[in-house]
Amino acid sequence: MNKKILLLGSGELGKEFVIAAQRIGQTIIAVDSYENAPAMQVAHGFEVINMLDGTELDKIVAKHQPDFIVPEIEAIRTERFYDYEKQGITVVPSAKAANFTMNRKAIRDLAAKDLGLRTANYRYATSSEELQKAVIEVGIPCVVKPLMSSSGKGQSTIKSEEDITKAWNYAVDGSRGDVVEVIVEAFVNFHSEITLLTVTQNNGLPTLFCAPIGHRQERGDYQESWQPAKISDKDLFEAQDMAEKVTEALGGAGLFGVEFFLTDEGVYFSELSPRPHDTGMVTLANTQNFNEFELHLRAILSLPIAQITLEKNGASAVILASKNSNNPTFTGIEEVAGLPKTDFRLFGKPTSRPYRRMGVVLTNDSLETPIETITERAKETAKLITVNT
Repeated sequence: MNKKILLLGSGELGKEFVIAAQRIGQTIIAVDSYENAPAMQVAHGFEVINMLDGTELDKIVAKHQPDFIVPEIEAIRTERFYDYEKQGITVVPSAKAANFTMNRKAIRDLAAKDLGLRTANYRYATSSEELQKAVIEVGIPCVVKPLMSSSGKGQSTIKSEEDITKAWNYAVDGSRGDVVEVIVEAFVNFHSEITLLTVTQNNGLPTLFCAPIGHRQERGDYQESWQPAKISDKDLFEAQDMAEKVTEALGGAGLFGVEFFLTDEGVYFSELSPRPHDTGMVTLANTQNFNEFELHLRAILSLPIAQITLEKNGASAVILASKNSNNPTFTGIEEVAGLPKTDFRLFGKPTSRPYRRMGVVLTNDSLETPIETITERAKETAKLITVNT
């Protein structure tokens, strides 16, 4: 059962996916826009291309003739995926899923208009002037995001009219791809956020859910995540129902990271990623019988997943760089390595810049241990590791 997988995007999430695939004998070609990206370091081969160039993308697909194409990032010429499916290549989870979710406009309209899921009030804007009008319609405060971006890039909150031009410029600078458009969302008065990792399977097998993951963000990017998140049975049922509806509409098999806001009025659908989610790195703390990367791979390969069980409570906390460097190194690793019920991952990124995620600390404990205690331990442990320039 040796399949060839073309991985489009080779960051830290892709690296863990490659490791999972290598463990059960799959062949991986890792692709990114720069050499020595994290996933390339553990793959069988690699390609360096601009994935927004459809011709370049076509060439490497023709060259490698993969069984599967697995996107890991947004900045890809995703409309080419439909043709690859016609060639008999499986796009993960599907060409439709990848194409819709790489653009916030498509996935939001699917969720809100086609499926009727509860979302924040929203508008789109293609210029600073349109943004001014959209902000008036949804109200202040509101959140502005590029239609194509990841890890919070280009995302900001408008708290007054003076912020509008700055928010537009920041969104354009943080946008991936060649789509110059933003989504403007009314501010949702939520008390917490969760990611519900949702696994769709082939061969008529049921959709499965991981225990919900809570997370805290800064600058639109997650800082800590913990599993399980506190949520009422009613809200969890509603979130699972929404997640199943939207993943079924997108089609295909794989793991989706579905994000929700929890409010006093109920659950709001926020966003969806058709692949392992950064907050799901907490599953590397051995919280589940399979981590999110193993689940993604097994679903892709049509290996039946009988159940997903929560084995431990766990948390993750990011290790951030503070400066630019072409040769980042780390101190504090020995101290962290000596701590009980603690682990870490260094992603192997060849360069650093302020706030770039360079690694993650992982902590776990028994199911009886308060999740707040485990999360605080992860936060404090991450502080022990310094990224040196």
